[in-house]
Amino acid sequence: MSPEIPEIPEITVAVNGALGRMGSTVLSAAAAEDGVTPVGGADIAASSDSLTISGTSVSVPLASGLAELFQTVKPDVVVDFTNGESAKQAIITCIKAGVRVVSGSTGLSPEDLDEIRQLAAEKSVGVISASNFALGAVVLMHLAGIASKYFDYADLLESHHEMKVDAPSGTALSIAEAMIEGRGSGFDQNIAELQTLDDTRGGDYQGINVHSARMPGRVARHEVVFGALGQTLTMIHDSINRDSFMPGVMLAVKSVVTRQELVVGLADVLGLGKSKP
Repeated sequence: MSPEIPEIPEITVAVNGALGRMGSTVLSAAAAEDGVTPVGGADIAASSDSLTISGTSVSVPLASGLAELFQTVKPDVVVDFTNGESAKQAIITCIKAGVRVVSGSTGLSPEDLDEIRQLAAEKSVGVISASNFALGAVVLMHLAGIASKYFDYADLLESHHEMKVDAPSGTALSIAEAMIEGRGSGFDQNIAELQTLDDTRGGDYQGINVHSARMPGRVARHEVVFGALGQTLTMIHDSINRDSFMPGVMLAVKSVVTRQELVVGLADVLGLGKSKP
């Protein structure tokens, strides 16, 4: 059962990174979502001034950047799926223009989030930044945090498509953070006395062994394995295609218009407790 979002007028949405795979999927989802209307897109690779939304006959304005797009149309919400420094600058541009943001971009540092948090509070503009919009992945983070209290050892495995630029994934780091927060301390860790291949045990996040794989055929998979005397507990979430992220994106779009600050994660949007302030 999805959490209740206060009923509000039709929300206009633009997508930053509109020509990418996620951006294109978001535009199609927005076109199909009740209460949401796609009104534009921005992408650094734009070569025309309009874009036809996949699976529809709807055409929306397209610009090479948000500042240019805002000269044509000013949406209620921008959904951003870029990365790193470009994502930070896009979010700042939106906040200064009074446009709310839902960001699924990776690569934002704690310092970036602090800067965004301060500006959002000053301008009273809602921003939701999440590492993963698949509702099952958010539930996995929540459950992993609960289970961490009862196990001393843990491995975290993530695999994504071959085009993903960062490793480990932002979602994997969010899961690891939730596990440490839930446990209240780092995990115990077995150190191999002899490694015949370097780094076989993966990266180390406060005792959690973190492993990353990149290959064609995957979208996103996250697996947490807990170990204790005589037992293991395994939690797995698979995103089979990019459509899996859209219900979470649309929930975030409808939630962000009621907010006046930065929220990191979707926990409280889903009623799973307070997201990071």
